[in-house]
Amino acid sequence: MDNAKIALVTGGSRGLGRAMALHLARHRRDIILTYRSAQAEADAVVREIEGFGRKALALRLDVSDSSTFEAFAKDVAARLAETWQRSHFDFLVNNAGIGIHAAFLQTTEAQLDELFRIHLKGPFVLTQKLAPLIADGGRILNVSTGLARFTLPGYAAYAAMKGGVEVLTRYMAKELGARRIGVNTIAPGAIETDFAGGVVRDNANMNAAIASQTALGRVGLPDDIGEAVSMLLSDEAHWISGQRVEVSGGMFL
Repeated sequence: MDNAKIALVTGGSRGLGRAMALHLARHRRDIILTYRSAQAEADAVVREIEGFGRKALALRLDVSDSSTFEAFAKDVAARLAETWQRSHFDFLVNNAGIGIHAAFLQTTEAQLDELFRIHLKGPFVLTQKLAPLIADGGRILNVSTGLARFTLPGYAAYAAMKGGVEVLTRYMAKELGARRIGVNTIAPGAIETDFAGGVVRDNANMNAAIASQTALGRVGLPDDIGEAVSMLLSDEAHWISGQRVEVSGGMFL
């Protein structure tokens, strides 16, 4: 009997979330991934995971709309029972997000509110709703950013929300510890994805500038983060909790 553990990855249809889901599946994890609008891309990830011999589902979720989270949790519970004959999943990866580049003085209240709903309120409330479905001894991994440690103009609002996520992670770890649920933050550095319009991937000058300030000499790739997530959710990492793990290749040391 296959007693594979199940990971729920938000924003799993593309970019870092896709890489996380695929690497977890390669390590014998079954996957529930969410998407906001890119259903075709999400379905393609599901097919790729199934090609590894794992089970996978794609569910729609808008992490900016917390009013839908209770219904989403009920849907997850129903899918767990239907697909796995289980009442719990093992790992929650709060990955879904957006990037907004705006100087501090030019950042609008609307942009600030949007970032808050997606990056801080979203993981906070979604984890509340899903907590009863997370198995005792499971894990939660929140995604932050290297920009919460170092500063680059134009990311004040985004980085502030991610700084909040890092504080929230420690409180989650403390308060969920009674259930042996480990909670950590992974903080990627600059990665070649379509984040913020793909500027790191597509702007050769920026890519080279960041590589020159990175100890390992290049910009990160989605697979670098996917591999790190798989490691942090491995059985061997069960004693790590309440920690921020930066995965940037050593940016701005």
